[in-house]
Amino acid sequence: MLSFTAPDGPSPLMRAVAYTFAGLTLSLVFSAVRQLWFPRSRTEPPAIFHWIPYVGSAIAYGTDPVAFFEKYRAKYGDIFTFTLFGRQITCYFGLDGNDFILNGKHADMNAEEVYGPLTTPVFGKDVIYDCPNAKLMEQKKFVKFGLTQKALEAHVPLIEREVVKYIMGDGGGAGAGWTGGKNGMEEEGIVDICAAMAEITLFTAARSLQGKEVREKLTAEMADLYHDLDMGFSPVNFLFPWLPLPRNRRRDIAHAKMRAVYLNIIQHRRDEQQHHQIQHQRQHSSRAHDITKHESTTLTDIPEEHDMLANLMASVYKNGTPVPDSEVANMMITLLMGGQHSSSSAGAWIMLELAAHPEVVEELYREQVDNLLPPSALKGDDNVDDNDGTGTITSDEKTGKTKRHALPPLKYADLDKLPLLHSVVKETLRLHGSIHSIMRKVKKPLPVPGTPYVLGTDKVLLASPMVTAVSDEFFEDGKVWNPHRWMGGGTTAASESIADDEEKKKNEERGEKDTVDYGYGAVPRSSTRTPYIPFGAGRHRCIGEKFAYLNLGVIVATLVREFELGTVDGSRGVVPRTDHSSMFARPPAGSMIRWRRRRE
Repeated sequence: MLSFTAPDGPSPLMRAVAYTFAGLTLSLVFSAVRQLWFPRSRTEPPAIFHWIPYVGSAIAYGTDPVAFFEKYRAKYGDIFTFTLFGRQITCYFGLDGNDFILNGKHADMNAEEVYGPLTTPVFGKDVIYDCPNAKLMEQKKFVKFGLTQKALEAHVPLIEREVVKYIMGDGGGAGAGWTGGKNGMEEEGIVDICAAMAEITLFTAARSLQGKEVREKLTAEMADLYHDLDMGFSPVNFLFPWLPLPRNRRRDIAHAKMRAVYLNIIQHRRDEQQHHQIQHQRQHSSRAHDITKHESTTLTDIPEEHDMLANLMASVYKNGTPVPDSEVANMMITLLMGGQHSSSSAGAWIMLELAAHPEVVEELYREQVDNLLPPSALKGDDNVDDNDGTGTITSDEKTGKTKRHALPPLKYADLDKLPLLHSVVKETLRLHGSIHSIMRKVKKPLPVPGTPYVLGTDKVLLASPMVTAVSDEFFEDGKVWNPHRWMGGGTTAASESIADDEEKKKNEERGEKDTVDYGYGAVPRSSTRTPYIPFGAGRHRCIGEKFAYLNLGVIVATLVREFELGTVDGSRGVVPRTDHSSMFARPPAGSMIRWRRRRE
């Protein structure tokens, strides 16, 4: 007799797939129902709807943060919340938002819990976000006091020399295809400006801030270490710092090796200081009869170093403890890494904008000729209008180009004579900021003045100075690059002045001072309430602002002296779209510009 058996049921794999699909579907439905049908509390800001639980708005935010902010600001106003991989991110934009977050008290909100897991493996222990805030403020004070007027003046020729060496192919870098110059090299070509500016800003900062020894060690091996450390600043590490990724192992190895490099340099300097001291003591004891002469011979006779390493090695905490060499090394790594992204990005954007606006390149060059050359140096030049005795340079009527002149080496005081140069740097930082999001973890419930909202400890606050920086509310045609807006006290300068005046008036009414000292020196309290704050504000304001302007200014001034610039395809007024794929907004890798050496 034939017998029939029922066929086997679904395989375990098929059942697992079915259960997983059903679970995901239910979670999506539950998430949507919870967001749409469950009313939020009056004290909660409006929240952006999202379909995928936990992930939230990560894709839209990561694709173009500023466009994301502007879209939902138009819908909800200055305050709203979105989900980012399980975190509740509350945005607060506008001048009030910048002030509320960036000027917030450390007891109310902090940056350590947001950035510490990301930065500590890169920067090292006991510095920045791996130490109490009071100690961080002291460390910032050490660095700030190292950026003295005398030091900045000494940096200018060092920076200029590094730029010239680089474009002549003698800077130790790849040259990034930039082989302009004489001695058999090309007179024109194209250059990967992102790669070039990354190297130039690294070399100039290393030579001026870090010291001669560090600059000499920026070989191919050191560049690889820098790259491996830099890869630690990936978005995945910001969200999931605990993942045992191969890049994180390389990051840790690179930090240990780079730290050893700095410790060796520090020890060498200390040995030299000890040697000089012993030598001085021997001289003093053997020639005691000439005591008056030798009383004036002290350690200050050792050639003075203007770099930051010497400054940090001599620094002492308030409790009388000298800064340990390990912390000096980690702070030097922080200086090398921390400012490099913003400087190289800003430098690349400046050159891209100048290539798209070649008429501004010529204005910058003429500005130097007009203000840095004595009139006597221009006599006999057909392009000089000397009717008024000033020797003002003019452009060739046919080409629009300015004849090359033997300009003197740049000095610190020269930068004050070049207002357009400063405006070009400032306008680029306004339009092309590298930091689109500044975050703080809420530590206790925070009422938002003038609103019904109370922000709980489950929130991470987000400020974005870029939102106000590109807003037509504060800048006419805010998304257009126009360095002339900063010249002559126009509407831009007026909007900043009005914001400052309003904040000063409020401070007077509250009986508060117009400055505040977070522990690293007094800064204007009103600095958080202006639409232009590319270096942040409050207790975590970047203290390298003066150096950044100096470094970028000297780099651009030197390149403008050497080259005429243009886009590869000859177009004008158009630059590449911003790349938001990393944690820092930057030009797309491989962005090219065309250069040609100025003719004699």
